[in-house]
Amino acid sequence: MKPIAGIDSREHARRRRQLMRIAGDDAILVLPAAPERIRSRDTHYPYRQDSDFWYLTGFPEPQAVLVLVPGRAHGEAILFCRERDPDREGWDGPRHGPEGAVDSFGFDDAYPIDDLDEILPGLLEGRTRVYYHFGHDTEFDIKLIGWVNRVRALVRSGAQPPHELLELGHLLDELRLFKSPAEIRMMQRAADISVRAHEAAMRAARPGVHEYELQAEIERVFRMHDAVPAYGSIVGAGANACVLHYVANNAQSKEGDLVLVDAGAEYRGYAADITRTFPVGGRFGKEQRALHDLVHEAQAAALAEARPGLPYEAGHEAAVLTLTEGLLRLGLLKGNLEKNVAGGTYRRFYRHKTGHWLGLDVHDVGDYRIDGQSRLLEPGMVFTIEPGLYIAPDDTSVAAKWRGIGIRIEDDVLVTRDGHKVLTARLARSADEIEALMAG
Repeated sequence: MKPIAGIDSREHARRRRQLMRIAGDDAILVLPAAPERIRSRDTHYPYRQDSDFWYLTGFPEPQAVLVLVPGRAHGEAILFCRERDPDREGWDGPRHGPEGAVDSFGFDDAYPIDDLDEILPGLLEGRTRVYYHFGHDTEFDIKLIGWVNRVRALVRSGAQPPHELLELGHLLDELRLFKSPAEIRMMQRAADISVRAHEAAMRAARPGVHEYELQAEIERVFRMHDAVPAYGSIVGAGANACVLHYVANNAQSKEGDLVLVDAGAEYRGYAADITRTFPVGGRFGKEQRALHDLVHEAQAAALAEARPGLPYEAGHEAAVLTLTEGLLRLGLLKGNLEKNVAGGTYRRFYRHKTGHWLGLDVHDVGDYRIDGQSRLLEPGMVFTIEPGLYIAPDDTSVAAKWRGIGIRIEDDVLVTRDGHKVLTARLARSADEIEALMAG
C-alpha cells in the first residue's frame, strides 16, 4: 500500500477563503497551533497538531499562530511561526521558517512568532469582531485579551478596538462536517489501513493470547503504512469487552472468550474507527453467535437509514428497535416492544448512541441537532454506525449463559448523493465472515 499525498495547499487556501467569507470583512480570526505537551520531566508526548489549525493550514509545527484578516490589502492569511535555527534543527529536525511557510503552504505573509506581540494588536485595530477558540488554551486566552486591551487603551487616540469576541467553532465546525473529495481519499486510506490491522489481530488470536499482543499487531500495521493510532486502541477479552472504554489491555484471553477490538488508524490527520468482536478460538459459541447476529442485524437496520434527507437520529432509532425486539425474543427483556423502547429498558444492555461524526477528530465536530430537531443527513458527511450489546458478568437477572458477553460492530459511513458508502466494508463483519477469515 503506497503512501498518498495529503491535502493540497490550494485546498487549505480555499478553506481559509471560505471561512473568511462567512466571518465577514470586519472580522479577524485568530487560531494558535497546538502546544507541545510534557510527558514527564523533559520528554514530550508525540506532537499532534490542533485539528482546526491543521484543517486551515496543513502546517505541522508547534509555536505557530494563524491570523485571518478578511479584505486586508497586504494579505489576508498570515502565519506567525518559528524562524529557521540550524542549531535547534540539529536537535529537533528541520523547520519551515516564515519564508518556507509562504512558499510551501500558500500564506499571503509570514512573520517570526516572536513578532506576534508587536504585530497582532495592529491587526486587531479597526476590526469589530474577533473569532477565537476561547477556553482551549488559558495562556493564549490571556494574551489575546491583553492585545485587545492594548487597542482599547488607544481609543482616545482614534483607535477602533474590537467590541465582540466570538467562538470560532460556531463557524468552523460546520465547514469541517462536510468532507471534500481529497478528505474522503484520506479517510478511505485510514479505513483501508485499519481493515488490515483488524485482520492481523483476528489472525493472531488464539486462546491464551494477551490483549496487548493483539494491540501490538494492530499498531504494527498502522506504523507499517505511515499511520498512527487515531485514539487509544481498545482490546477487551472476555468480560472486559463489557467495559466501553476499556484501556488496560493487559489481560490474558482464555478458550471460549470473545475479544472486542475498537481501533482505528489516523492517516495524514484523518481518523478511521472500527470495532469488531471475534472468538479467540475462531468459533462463536451458541449464545455469543445469537447476540452477535442481533448486533449485526441492528447495524444493518441503522445502515438502511443512512441516506440524504433522513434524520441523523433515524439510524439510532432503527438500531434500538431491532436490538429491543431481539432482546425480547431471546428472553433478556420481558414485556411488549413499545413499552420497552419507550421506557428505555434496553439501556441495561445498550448504553451508548449508535454513532458519531468522524473526520480529523475521531469524535468529530458538527451539530447533531438543529433548532431542537435531529439534523438531516447530507452528502459529504461521514459518521460511524456502532450498535452493541453488553451483558455484565455480575448481572444475576439473566441466565448465566449470557453473562460477560460484550459485542460491538462499528463501521465508517460516507453519505453520498444517492445513499451511502461504507468505507470499512472490506472487513469481515458477520459471524460467518469472521469465522471464515480466522480459519483462513
